[in-house]
Amino acid sequence: MDTVLPRKRLVIGNWKMHGGLEANAALLGGLVAGMPQVDNCDVAVCIPFPYLAQASATLRGSAVAWGAQDVSTHDQGAFTGEVSAAMLSDFACQWVIVGHSERRQYHGETDQLVADKAAAALKSGIAPVICVGETADEHKAGQTQDIITRQLAPVLALGPDRLSRAVLAYEPVWAIGTGLTATPDQAQSVHALIRAGLAQLGVPQVRVLYGGSVKASNAASLFAMSDIDGALVGGASLVAEEFLRIAAA
Repeated sequence: MDTVLPRKRLVIGNWKMHGGLEANAALLGGLVAGMPQVDNCDVAVCIPFPYLAQASATLRGSAVAWGAQDVSTHDQGAFTGEVSAAMLSDFACQWVIVGHSERRQYHGETDQLVADKAAAALKSGIAPVICVGETADEHKAGQTQDIITRQLAPVLALGPDRLSRAVLAYEPVWAIGTGLTATPDQAQSVHALIRAGLAQLGVPQVRVLYGGSVKASNAASLFAMSDIDGALVGGASLVAEEFLRIAAA
C-alpha cells in the first residue's frame, strides 16, 4: 500500500481589488521581514494583474510566493482584457485563483469554465487554487453537499495527473466578507466530502484550504481539523502582521 506523505500547510492571501504601489511596498516588505516566524507552512499572495512586476521584484528570493487572481482559458488572440497563463509565467507566478465566488457571481463563470481555467494554468506550470462553495440560500436549504459535488465534477474530470498539481479551496459564500465563519466542524464536514472525492480519484495528497473570514483569532481552531490544510485569506491578507499570524497558526 502506498504511503501518503503529510500535507504541508498552505496559506494564500487574496488581495482582491485592493492595492497601490506605495501600500503594496509596505505590505510586501512586511511579509518578507516577518516570514522567519513562520515554520513549516507555504505562504503566497495573489494580487491584481498590474502589480505582478512589483511583487516579483520584491518577493523574488524570499519565502513568499506570488500569483494572480484569474486566468484566461485562451493561449493568445483577440480576447480584449484577458490575461493568459503564459503571461503570468513571464512574471514567475506560481499560483492563480480560479472560480472564486465573486468571479462566479459577477462574471457568470460556470463550473466547466472554472475547470477549463485550471487546465490552462496547469498547462503553463502554474498551480490553480480552485474554489468551490455554496451561497447562503443554498446553505439554508441544506444543499451544500449537492452544490459542492456539482462544482467538483468537472474539476475531478481533469484526472489525477493534472489535479495532483492543483489546490482546492472551500469558501462558503455566506462567510466571505460577512464576518461569519463556518465553525471548525462545519468546515471539516465539507472538507471531508472534498477529500473523499480526491481519495477516490487517487490524489488524497491534494491540499484543501478553507476560505471565509479567516482571521488570526480563528485560524488555529480551523487548522486543527484533519482535512483543513490551510487558508485562502481575504481581508486579513492586507495587513502583514495579521496574515503572518494566520500562517504561524
